[in-house]
Amino acid sequence: MITKNKTIALAAGLAFAAVSAQPALAAKPAPAAAAPATGGTIVQGLGVASFDAVIANSNAFKTAETQRQTTFKAQFDQAQIRQNALNAQIKPLIDKFNADRQGGKVTQAALEQQAGSIQQIQENGKAELQRILQPVGLSQAYVNEQIEDKLNDAVKAAMTKKGVSILISPDAILAVNGGAYNLNQDILNELNTSIPSAQLVPPAGWEPRQVREQRAQQAAAQGQAPAGAAPATQPSGR
Repeated sequence: MITKNKTIALAAGLAFAAVSAQPALAAKPAPAAAAPATGGTIVQGLGVASFDAVIANSNAFKTAETQRQTTFKAQFDQAQIRQNALNAQIKPLIDKFNADRQGGKVTQAALEQQAGSIQQIQENGKAELQRILQPVGLSQAYVNEQIEDKLNDAVKAAMTKKGVSILISPDAILAVNGGAYNLNQDILNELNTSIPSAQLVPPAGWEPRQVREQRAQQAAAQGQAPAGAAPATQPSGR
C-alpha cells in the first residue's frame, strides 16, 4: 500500500553511497577514558574496545565530516532541490491514490496501476539522487579506508602500552566491571597521532577496497580456468 510515508526522504548529511561506496559509520558518543574499577576481580590482560566508536570519534573522521559539507555543497544542494521536486511530483499522486482507494469507485487493477507508477517514480528518484551524491559516498569510503589502514597499528600500540593481550568487542560481553577494561580512549589517542587528518577527495578512478577485492577475486577466478579450454556450449535440446 502506498502512503505518504513512502515519499522519498533524504537527509542532507547522510552518507549517500553509490553501489561501490561503503556505508558511513554512525555517529557515536565519544569513547570514555578508562576509569578505575568499582570492585570485583580484574582480569589482567583483558580489554574491551569498539572500533566503530573509535573511528567515528577520531579527529580525521570528524574533520572530514565537517569539510565534506563545504567541499560537496553543490552536490548536497542539487540533491536537495531534486528531492523537493520529487516530493512535489509524488504528493498529488499519493493524494489521488488515497482518495480513490477510500472512495471505492476505482477498480483494484486501477489502484495497483497507480501504486506501481508511484513506486517507479520513487525508485527512479532514489537512483538519481544516488548518482548526484556518488562523490559524497566515495569521499566517505576513502576517508574511512585511510583511517582503517591505521587502526590496526593503533590497536596494537594501545594494547602494548596497557598490557592487554586479549581485546574483545562490547557486543561479545554481557557486562563489564566499571571502565577498567575500556581501551577506546587509548586506541583513539594512538589513532589521532598516526592520522590526525585524512584526504577528503579520492584520486580519479579510485574504488573502495571492497570493489578492488571483488575485482581481484574475479581476476583470480578467471586465471584459474584451464588454458586453451573450449568455451562451454549450450545444450542442443535434442
